[in-house]
Amino acid sequence: MTRAHDEAERALVELRELIRGVHPPVLTDYGLDAALVDLAARSAIPMDVHLALPQRFSRPIESTVYFVVSEALSNMAKHSGADHGEIFGGYSHGRLVVTIRDNGRGGADVGAGTGLLGLGDRVSVVDGRLSLSSPLGGPTQIVVEIFCQPLPDSE
Repeated sequence: MTRAHDEAERALVELRELIRGVHPPVLTDYGLDAALVDLAARSAIPMDVHLALPQRFSRPIESTVYFVVSEALSNMAKHSGADHGEIFGGYSHGRLVVTIRDNGRGGADVGAGTGLLGLGDRVSVVDGRLSLSSPLGGPTQIVVEIFCQPLPDSE
């Protein structure tokens, strides 16, 4: 429980930095895939990560996906009762898709608070959408889908 609390506190610090426009160094230096692997490694709940990202995306897109995954992992640690989760996704046909799934008790509800609504709003700003599936008994799955193009190799 202490580890979960510490990780939640660390995630909140990172979220505050992101809100102020500061990128986490791993995101800035190594890109979205490395940053999500880093988030998963620090998660209070063991996470598997499977990503197929061809190259970098714009700063707002990478920041948005990072923020959503960070918040999802924080919520998972606080509310899900899960003992395992996964982050997977990739890029194909103009769509970046990242999914966060846990094996917890489910029951997450977009209408129950402002957190998930806020994440959906943030994703919509970059021409994306967020969907949630969380039946009672689980699992909970959040899917982020953003219509975009990767940055050219030269950037």
